[in-house]
Amino acid sequence: MSINQKKLMLVLTVITTLLCVGCGRGEGQVMDGDGMFNIQQYTQITQEEAKQMMAQDDGHVIVDVRRQDEYDEGHIPGAILIPNESIETDPPAELPDLDQIILVYCRSGRRSKEAAQKLADMGYSNVYEFGGIIDWNGDIVTGET
Repeated sequence: MSINQKKLMLVLTVITTLLCVGCGRGEGQVMDGDGMFNIQQYTQITQEEAKQMMAQDDGHVIVDVRRQDEYDEGHIPGAILIPNESIETDPPAELPDLDQIILVYCRSGRRSKEAAQKLADMGYSNVYEFGGIIDWNGDIVTGET
């Protein structure tokens, strides 16, 4: 192998290594015009884990992201209503603390995943999604708004 071929192999090896290292780093990060920023994620938990968290006196809030009529038909005790459709780009007034533990549910789990991701994208750091009330085997409050 000639010296030029060795140099070319060395350069290609370095470039390949840098590309591999660059791709492996930054998980949960994306590039914007000003550089890298973190993508916030929510945590998906089981309903049993949610019940355990609800039993703690840690300042958590339970958020029902269904519509008003669905909420009125029955919701988890202590849950506040913030419909998924109303969660846009600004933090909801009902959730002033970005570090508060937020437990999110809906009817089946689809809207709660969407809402949890939107909240995480806004900078909420402790968002936990636990699926739908159709699978809930705990207490349910009915007839309240």
